Amino acid sequence: MLDRISGALERYLDLLSLRQKLVASNIANADTPGYRTKDLDFAAEFRSLIRGVPPRVVEVEGLKVKNDGNNVSLDREARLLAENALRFQAASVLLRREIRQVRMAIREGRGG
Repeated sequence: MLDRISGALERYLDLLSLRQKLVASNIANADTPGYRTKDLDFAAEFRSLIRGVPPRVVEVEGLKVKNDGNNVSLDREARLLAENALRFQAASVLLRREIRQVRMAIREGRGG
């Protein structure tokens, strides 16, 4: 059970890391003519990652395209940065709890 949970948390953190890189790249290219915003469907890609399928990065559709062909929305990217930070914080808390439980089990197994 613990391995399954910690493995899922590890994959979740990996996906958060990938999204962080995508958002950073989108922000860095906000003024690059022709640049198209890249992202992933977080929930769908997490389910796929649990099954061992690597995440797919896609161009985001439906964003307003500027005259230079760039479609980066800094508002959207700022929201994703904040969302990613909250998700990372929650996953980190869960992982610390898992580690704490393992340590307690080890201590109890040694007799104190």
